[in-house]
Amino acid sequence: MLNSVNMNNQNEKFKKISRVELAHLPTPIDFARRLSNDMGCDIYIKRDDCTGLAGGGNKVRKLEYLLADAKTHGADTLITIGGLQSNHARQTAAVAAKFGMRCELVLEDIIGTPKKDYYQNGNVLLNDLLGANIHRLDIGDDCDDYAESLFQKLINEGKKPYLIPVGGSNVIGSLGYVRCAFEIIQQVSEQNLRIDQIVLASGSAGTHAGLLAGLIAAKVNIPVLGICVSKSTDEQQLLVESLLKELLLFMSLDPHLSKNRIKCNGDYVGEGYGIATQSMIAAVKRCAQLEGLLLDPVYTGKAMAGLIDLCKKGTIPKNSQQLFLHTGGSPALFSYQEIFQ
Repeated sequence: MLNSVNMNNQNEKFKKISRVELAHLPTPIDFARRLSNDMGCDIYIKRDDCTGLAGGGNKVRKLEYLLADAKTHGADTLITIGGLQSNHARQTAAVAAKFGMRCELVLEDIIGTPKKDYYQNGNVLLNDLLGANIHRLDIGDDCDDYAESLFQKLINEGKKPYLIPVGGSNVIGSLGYVRCAFEIIQQVSEQNLRIDQIVLASGSAGTHAGLLAGLIAAKVNIPVLGICVSKSTDEQQLLVESLLKELLLFMSLDPHLSKNRIKCNGDYVGEGYGIATQSMIAAVKRCAQLEGLLLDPVYTGKAMAGLIDLCKKGTIPKNSQQLFLHTGGSPALFSYQEIFQ
């Protein structure tokens, strides 16, 4: 599975790309013994909820490259976009605070989410504590247009803003998960693991595409299954494919290497992004009570619900080795309190 010469070459190339060290790396791979016994498959957890920085999560890896690019451009202000309980927004606010930068968060309300604690708890509370300036948009407002107008307004005021897309999911941000793929490959080799598949929540596509690009660059054929959290299977496939091809071109690799590598499953989205499902609630409780592992209601809860169901159906074979990428987000649990009571 692992070509050590090729892996070393890729690592050396990658070290030349500008990056600011933010995350606590490498994050561990834990064996979930009780969950594995319960599901009939060996479940390993890649603990990217443990990256540090204001609650941790996958976006810290992306922000290592995005912040480096922002500094190259002389930025003094970070702007980003997301849902009101965005984990990415919280981590961007933390990075801005750590580096003495201004942070502008353009956050939209999400239809169908529980509202009792949604507007003042979870990531919203943390954003306030981190000193971010929050622009709250109503359901249906155009966040991109608002962010562009804000960007120009700040320039007119003499600021030097840097606009980060939703989820940090452009080519630069996705490099964080190219690097994570190399990290996983090394850990799998060192721990003598056999991983049959990596499972993750697939949303803005940067984590999914970055991981695939890293595996392709290293010539490692571990399948990656993205459980969709906001789009249908076909829509998500196209989103991941587009970003993956951009990444491969950036890395001087043939974009056609993406062929047959993208696997998405949109069966567990429910009514939409951020809207609770019964299977998500059951999965969150199951992992908490069997492993002391906190998932989140928007991303990892739905991804784990998919993994559990696919194991139960036999779509994922019994006794297979599954690596679940825990992308963090547990602070959002506090804004969804009413659905877990």
